[in-house]
Amino acid sequence: MTSKDLQKARELFLADDDLDSSVRRPISYSWQRSKSLKVRPDQLDLPFVREPNLDCPLVAAAEPVLRQLADGLVDEPVSVILTSADGVILTRITASRRLDRTLDDVQLIPGYSYAEEFAGTNGIGTTLETRQPTLVTGAEHYADCLGQLACAGVPITHPMSGALVGALDLTGWVEDGGPLLATLAKSATAQIEGRLLAQASADQTALLNTYLKACRRSPQTGVLALGDDVVLVNRKLRVALDAQDQGALLEHAVDLSGAPATQRHIVALPSGQTARLSSVEDFGLGARRQMALFYVHLLEIPTSGSPALESIRVLPGITGSSASWRRSCQQIARCAREQQWVTVSGETGSGRGSALKAVAIEHIPIRTRIFTVAELAGDSAALSALEQELGQDRFSVILRDIDLLGESQQRIVADLIQGREHAGWIGATIGGTDHNTDLDTLILPHFSHTVTMPALRHRIDDLHSLVPHLLRQLGRGADLSLSPAAMRQLCKYSWPGNVTELRQVLHDVVQRQRSGVVEVEQLPPMCHALSRHTLTQIEALERDAIVRSLEENHGNKKAAATALGISRATIYRKIKEFGIDI
Repeated sequence: MTSKDLQKARELFLADDDLDSSVRRPISYSWQRSKSLKVRPDQLDLPFVREPNLDCPLVAAAEPVLRQLADGLVDEPVSVILTSADGVILTRITASRRLDRTLDDVQLIPGYSYAEEFAGTNGIGTTLETRQPTLVTGAEHYADCLGQLACAGVPITHPMSGALVGALDLTGWVEDGGPLLATLAKSATAQIEGRLLAQASADQTALLNTYLKACRRSPQTGVLALGDDVVLVNRKLRVALDAQDQGALLEHAVDLSGAPATQRHIVALPSGQTARLSSVEDFGLGARRQMALFYVHLLEIPTSGSPALESIRVLPGITGSSASWRRSCQQIARCAREQQWVTVSGETGSGRGSALKAVAIEHIPIRTRIFTVAELAGDSAALSALEQELGQDRFSVILRDIDLLGESQQRIVADLIQGREHAGWIGATIGGTDHNTDLDTLILPHFSHTVTMPALRHRIDDLHSLVPHLLRQLGRGADLSLSPAAMRQLCKYSWPGNVTELRQVLHDVVQRQRSGVVEVEQLPPMCHALSRHTLTQIEALERDAIVRSLEENHGNKKAAATALGISRATIYRKIKEFGIDI
C-alpha cells in the first residue's frame, strides 16, 4: 500500500468510519480504539504524568544497552526511547538536532505519556496496548503531526514474572523506512530483558547470602527474609509457629519492610504469641530494591488452651475471638485492675479507644473522663478540665491520640500528669507508626505499660463475629446477614481503615438493603479491591468507577474500558494496581 493510498484510507476512516481492507490489521484495530477513545487526530495534547523514575530496575538494566545502541546510530537521524508500562517517556537519546526539535514539538518528552488513550496509534502506545512489536509509519499514525515519523516499538517484559515493564521505541523519519528500526529494537529489547533477569538473579542471590549469614550468626534466633518473589523462613520459626502464625508474621513483615532499619517492632500473632521483629540495617542492596530481612524473637509461647486466655471476660461493646485480640484486651484489663497507666498503640480504627473505654467501664469503679486530641489541641478549657480531673483524690482518664498533640500541648499534659501516678488511672492511645521524640521523652515515661492492638488484617477471622455484631447495631436488630461468598470477599480485603472502615462498609450495605441476605454484588466497590495501601480520594473514585463498569459489563474488561473511555492497557494496569477482584 503506497503512502498516498494509506493517507486516503486514513481520511476515509476518520470521515466515514469506513476501513480499507488493505490497511494492516494491527493498525486498523488501533485506529478503531483511538476513535472510541475520542483521541483528536488533528491536535496532539498529551498530559504530563509525572517526573520519570530513573532509579528503577528497568532503567538500570536498559541504560548501557541504550547507550550502546545510540552510539551505533550516532550518524543516523534516529531517536532511542525508553518508556514505562503506562507509556510515560523515561529517557530519550537523539543525535539529530532536527529530529530532536521535532520530537519536542510533538511532546515526545520525558514525563509525558504516549499511551494510545492520549496519542492514538503510535509505536509506543500501540505496542503497550497489544504487547506485540509494532511498526507504525507515516499516515498509519492516528495523529496528523506524527505522519512524518516512523516508529518501531517493542514491549519489554520481565523474564521472571512475565509482567509488562515498559517499551523500547526507535523513531526516525518516515522516508528512511522502518523495518531496520524494528529489527534493532527487537535485538536491544532482548538484551534489556537479559539484564533484567541477571539483575533479579543477583538481587535474589544477595538476599539469600545475607539470609544464610544471619542464620549462621544467630542459629537460635528466628530469621525472615523478603524479596519481590521470595520468602525465606529459617527452621527456628517453622518449628515454633504454625501456618496461621507464619502467615500473620509475614503480613507484619511486609507492613514493616519500609520502616527504618534501627526500629524494633512488637507484634501479636493469632495464637497469642508475641514476636519482636528487628530489621537488619544493611545487607548490601541499593535503596530501590524491595527487600528486607528481620531477626524474629519470640517473647512468649503459651501452652495450648492457656487458661489465662480462656478466662477473659467479654468486655462491653467489644467483639473479637482471635487470640491476639483477646490477649491485648487482657493486658489492658490487667493494667486497669492494678491501676497501672497504659498506652495502647495501633493503627487508626483498630479499636484502641473502644478497648480502653470498655476496660474502664468493666474494671474502673468510678466515672472515666475521655479527652480527645481535638479538644486538648484547640480548647484551653479542655486542658483546664483535665487539670481539674487530675487534681481529684481519685480519677480515671483516657487521653486519645496524644501522639498527635503539638509539642507545647504535650509539655502541658506532661506537667499535669507529673507526680499523679498513684492518685488514679490513665489510659492513652497512640499511633502504631513511629512518633516524635517529644512524646518519648515528655509523656511516655510516665506510663508503665504499652499494649499493641492488632490491625484488622492481622486478625481477619474476627470478621465472622464483627460483621454480625455491627449489622445488628447498624440495622437496629433487623434480620440482615452476609452470604458465605460475600463474607469470603470481605476476608480478602486488607482493611487499611480497620474496624472503622468495616463499619462504614456495612453502613453503606444497610442503607441499600434492610433485610435478607447480602450477596457479593451488593458490597461496595472498595470491597472488590485488594490493595494494601490507603487510596487517595482520586484513586478511590477511579477504583469505584472501574468496579462499577466491570459489574455493568459482566466482567468484560474490554467493554468496561470502552464504557469508561480508557484503553484496555489502562484498565488492566488499574485492575492490578488496585487489586480489583471481580
